[in-house]
Amino acid sequence: MKKIIYRSPNDAERFDMKRFLSSLSRYAKVSEKDAKEVLADYDQYEDMHVSCLVEAGMKLIGAKAGDEAMKEYFNDHAEWFDEGKFERLRRITGYLVGTLDRWNDAKKAEESARVKHSVNSAINDAERMAALETQAMEQNIAYAR
Repeated sequence: MKKIIYRSPNDAERFDMKRFLSSLSRYAKVSEKDAKEVLADYDQYEDMHVSCLVEAGMKLIGAKAGDEAMKEYFNDHAEWFDEGKFERLRRITGYLVGTLDRWNDAKKAEESARVKHSVNSAINDAERMAALETQAMEQNIAYAR
């Protein structure tokens, strides 16, 4: 059974769909079927960090109740995204990495040229679009809406 990791692997606990749906019910009425569809994106991982559940919850609440409910849900669970709360684990070019310390210059350049996306981008699309356009102009690449 998949485990949810909160602050470290030692505090992992089994995922409980009933508990997850209950946590979403304050913000929107979400069916188990809809939740399973969104969580299917995470089936490839044996365990997942609680921030993945928050992202899944944002998708579900945004689709069912709109942006205001999604913002409220994110704000209530934002502690899982603060710096220092957990080590950032990124998937870059097929590798899971925490830092880029041991990468060569070419790999670092490839990573810096990527368009970055964040959880916060789901909250304010106008700001996200402006940031992506600015980033594309800085890197001299085309970006279309």
